[in-house]
Amino acid sequence: MRFELPHPFVLLLAAVSVAAALTWVIPSGEYQRRTDEATGRTVVIAGTYARLPATPVGPMAAVLAVPRGVIAGADVIVSILFVGGAFALLDATGALSRLVGALIGFTRRPRTIVIVISLAFATLGAVENMQEEIVALVPVLMLLSRGLGFGPVTALAMSAGAAAVGAAFGPTNPFQTGIALRFAELPPLTIPALRFGLLAAAVATWIAWTLAMTPRDGARQTGIGGDNPSALPVTAGPATGRDALLLAMLLTAFGPYVYGVLRLDWGFNELSAIFLVAGFAVGLVSGRDVTATTTGLLKGMESMLAAALFVGVARAISIVLTDGRVIDTIVYSLAVPLSGLPGTAAALLMAPMHTLLHIPVPSVSGQAVLTMPIMAPLADLLGITRDAAVIAYQTGAGLADLFVPTNGALLAMLLSAGVPYGRWLRFAIPGALLVGVIGAIGVMLSA
Repeated sequence: MRFELPHPFVLLLAAVSVAAALTWVIPSGEYQRRTDEATGRTVVIAGTYARLPATPVGPMAAVLAVPRGVIAGADVIVSILFVGGAFALLDATGALSRLVGALIGFTRRPRTIVIVISLAFATLGAVENMQEEIVALVPVLMLLSRGLGFGPVTALAMSAGAAAVGAAFGPTNPFQTGIALRFAELPPLTIPALRFGLLAAAVATWIAWTLAMTPRDGARQTGIGGDNPSALPVTAGPATGRDALLLAMLLTAFGPYVYGVLRLDWGFNELSAIFLVAGFAVGLVSGRDVTATTTGLLKGMESMLAAALFVGVARAISIVLTDGRVIDTIVYSLAVPLSGLPGTAAALLMAPMHTLLHIPVPSVSGQAVLTMPIMAPLADLLGITRDAAVIAYQTGAGLADLFVPTNGALLAMLLSAGVPYGRWLRFAIPGALLVGVIGAIGVMLSA
């Protein structure tokens, strides 16, 4: 009998329970902290770790952490609902099906489309750390992948996977590399030739892995169809100019959002507001009245509700560990053994250390703020460069977004695509290891 992992929602609730149990086992401790004036973030002070009285999280507090996590992730949840509702409304008009049919008829090389889509998402990842935003796009990507003759794993690989790899190695990604360099006390863009080279090599490796695995993810082999609404046959009929206009209205909405993230300190609330307007615009331009447009948007949001809630439930894990005051103890316990190793070996082992830490701390920016003030001085003591410590963080934490079970956005995408977590792991972990070799080379070259 083949073993199957439980439903992603059960996995998340189990992770919350495990986190609560750990607060009874792991000693409580904490680093002293200071406020960084430039970013307003609270940063740990290296060398100040101290034990604290135990504050274990009981069963009731663990259960209460779930709604607290949903509240903490409300901005992300709302953005998934609004963006997903807008694209679901577009799909309901039949425009997406007709446009995908036109695209498939235009090219005889579906693998080329996979490469182009992968490059687009890798670029978005490198520029603005795109991840949660992809949850709402999964039905569209499923339709495209199915039309190309591929399955749901390919749809996720060329979008979420490529974006994660681009985000991990993007030299200008403000939410990973940018924050890590900042708290390692390095200039905004050090060793640019190496960093851009790593980005190109990592993305190329991931795309090559995706293409190599497409024969195992064909529409027939994966059983696409049946009750999966994202896999219904492409609607007959030629694409129209209005179809292209409707799609352009939603795609161009990402333009001001990306600019706002990079220049105006925008977040998910602004993304939600943009797509609330864009969603109504799509409905009205498609010929629906206000009532029909509203009904279509709400119906689209219903299909995204479960996936959106996963993001909030995942937040409960870090809430439990924070309440138990054990996150700093975990960081301290992982960092101390590295101080007794040779420099290059320690630098390489920083990557798997960050991968392990990414399970209780699934936020890449939060992990950078927590660890780089500790890892940077440790790199000095080991006789390696701080750049090596940063690249190890990018490799370990960034690529961990591809598979850690505490990544609520990932589990939401798997649910939306109908891909079991175990099946995704069989695809993602070997690919992440291949890309991790690129990161390891970068660590050694920069050490």
